[in-house]
Amino acid sequence: MFIRFLIAVVVVQLSALHLNAQTPKPDEDLEVLAKWMDGSFSSELQSKADTTYFDVRLHMKRIWNDRTDGYWFVVEQAMSTSMDKPYRQRVYQVHRVEENMIESRTFTWKNPIAVVGAWRDSTLLEGLGIDDLVARRGCELYMQMDGLMFFGSTHGTACSSEIRGASYATSEVKILYNRIISWDRGFSADGVQVWGAKLAGYVFMKD
Repeated sequence: MFIRFLIAVVVVQLSALHLNAQTPKPDEDLEVLAKWMDGSFSSELQSKADTTYFDVRLHMKRIWNDRTDGYWFVVEQAMSTSMDKPYRQRVYQVHRVEENMIESRTFTWKNPIAVVGAWRDSTLLEGLGIDDLVARRGCELYMQMDGLMFFGSTHGTACSSEIRGASYATSEVKILYNRIISWDRGFSADGVQVWGAKLAGYVFMKD
C-alpha cells in the first residue's frame, strides 16, 4: 500500500513538472514595453521650448490581441494642425527575439487611406490582417531594457527611404513610462543628412 502511495506521489510530481515545462514563462519586460507604448503622445511641450521642432501627435494602439506572436500596434503620426491627414501610418510587431533583445518590426498598409483613424476606431480594421500589410525590410528596431527605459535603434543602412532624396533612414528610440524619444533621420547615399531633426530626437509626452 505504501509503495503504491509513493508511486502515485511521484507520478503527480512528474506531471506537475511536465506541465510547468510546457507553460511559457510570462515575458515581463515585453509586457511592460507594450504597456508603455500603448497610448497617445504629443511633442507640444518640446515645440514650445524649441521652435525647430513641430507639434506632432503620435498614436499607438494595440490591435489583434488574440495573436501569440508578440504585440501588434496600429500607429499614426500627424501634425497637430492636420490630425485627419497623418503623414506616417505604420503597424508594429513587438516581440522577443533573444534573451536580452526585443525586435520591433515595421509594416505599412497596402491601403492606408482606408484605415486612417484606426487607432480610435477599431472597426476600420475589421477583416484585416497581416496579408494587408507590407513589411519594411531592414527597418527593424532592436531594443533592450535598461532599468528605467527601453532603448534601441535600426542597424546600418538597410532601411531604405526616398523622402527628399534620401537613400536610407535610421531610427533611434528611448521608451519610458511617460514619454517616447524618437529620432528618425534620412541620409543620402554618401551619408549626408537630408531630413529629420538635426541635434536630437522628438520628445513625445504621454497624454
